[in-house]
Amino acid sequence: MPTSTPSPPLVVRRSSLRGLTRRKLPFLPVFAQSVAAIAPSGTAAVTPPFVISAVGGGASVLAFVAAGLLATCVALLIRPMAQRLAVSGGLYTYVAQGLGPTVAIPVGWSAIVGYGSVSVAGLIAVGTYAGQIGVTAGVSGFGSTVAVIAVLLVAAAVAVLLMVRGIRISAGVTLLVECVSVGVMLALMGYLLLRGGDGPRVPHEYVAHPGTGNLAMSAVVAISAFVGFESATTLSSESYRPFRSVPRTLVWTPVAAGVIYVFAVCAESIALSGGSGLGSASETPVTDLLLRQHASALAAIVDLGIAASFFACTVASVNALVRVLFTMGREGIAPAIVGRAHPRFHTPAHAIVLTMGVVTACAVGALVAGTEPQDGIRSFLTLSALGYLGSYLPACLAGPALLRRIHESSRALTILGTVTAGLLALLVAAAAFSNQANNSELLTGYAAVLAAALVYTAWLRVFAPNRLRGIGIYDEPRRVDLLQTATFR
Repeated sequence: MPTSTPSPPLVVRRSSLRGLTRRKLPFLPVFAQSVAAIAPSGTAAVTPPFVISAVGGGASVLAFVAAGLLATCVALLIRPMAQRLAVSGGLYTYVAQGLGPTVAIPVGWSAIVGYGSVSVAGLIAVGTYAGQIGVTAGVSGFGSTVAVIAVLLVAAAVAVLLMVRGIRISAGVTLLVECVSVGVMLALMGYLLLRGGDGPRVPHEYVAHPGTGNLAMSAVVAISAFVGFESATTLSSESYRPFRSVPRTLVWTPVAAGVIYVFAVCAESIALSGGSGLGSASETPVTDLLLRQHASALAAIVDLGIAASFFACTVASVNALVRVLFTMGREGIAPAIVGRAHPRFHTPAHAIVLTMGVVTACAVGALVAGTEPQDGIRSFLTLSALGYLGSYLPACLAGPALLRRIHESSRALTILGTVTAGLLALLVAAAAFSNQANNSELLTGYAAVLAAALVYTAWLRVFAPNRLRGIGIYDEPRRVDLLQTATFR
């Protein structure tokens, strides 16, 4: 039986999340957080070829449609919690309030794996696609591992500067970058639809490969294109109207991204069926296709758009990750240093620097170890999908549980939560038997993280039960928030 968190006072003098900017972010930066975390423009160019190569064009459309519907169902289940609690811990805090702290710690660790892995993939993608611009222009040395590492190091430094300076600045930059990138990618998809059908027959690697495991793992990869839509919840306590802007963002983001992805996968399926030997001249099939059509200028613009989109994704994902760590630091679950806010910029600066150091080291380490950039991107995106799924599944059950706890039960949400959680569990179970490359290693690594989280939870239960009971902090109403009338004095 889940352990309930203690009921906090109705009104407090100081918020548990003090130090962060409070109730100032308008809707657009909040929306930008979720959009950038998804990175729809960069993902639309990178993820569909992975799925197409595994299951073929027709099945890939079904995989993305199913992933979009599943993400929307998860959003509908998270929304009631976002309408009632202003948090910085996102799903970690929601699950603590709905299912108890014992379940929350594995969920928090799983979310950290999701945000961290997609950040690593984003940095590798920034270095790869920015370097590819030089390759397209014929500049020697730009496609080397050293050049890719140099670019991603610069990108990491810029990301740290933006995030430390403030969420409003970083969110504004990411929104601008993503809007321009989406425009570029939509224009590209239109171009591919017009020019994609002129080549020879579809190559073997884009013919459907039957098998439940392949389809399930491809669905996991397709879901990785939607994960991150919930990251706006980590800005809830900083939002001007959190109970309005965050729920809207949760529902709108996966729907809008789904439209872009279905359009992209249809266009790329048609276009890729007209080429052969893709990948020999470029790091991506899409860019290679443009180069084969002698559209080198368009290829360079597309590479720039993808690099910019993944940079925005890295910034948004790390912004969400550090706020989960910030919450854990305030609760005593993580080191206290990550729970400190910058006195001037009101951001979790220590957590930002430490997290970006680890993310950058993972990206550089993977490349130095000899991993091909595209393989690294694919592996980290898949690992991130597993991390997100591990946090989404309990969150689907936490929403109805929280409503029951506050006597606002909804039968429809209870049924939806049970069905959605079951589908997520079946998807992960089926993907576990997939024969795709590195699948067993990724699942083993993720399982090891969950096992460590369970061991840590058990240790807290025995040796630090008070800390365990204190999990689930959120931005409580303060006395200064109340109307200054005699009734509230």
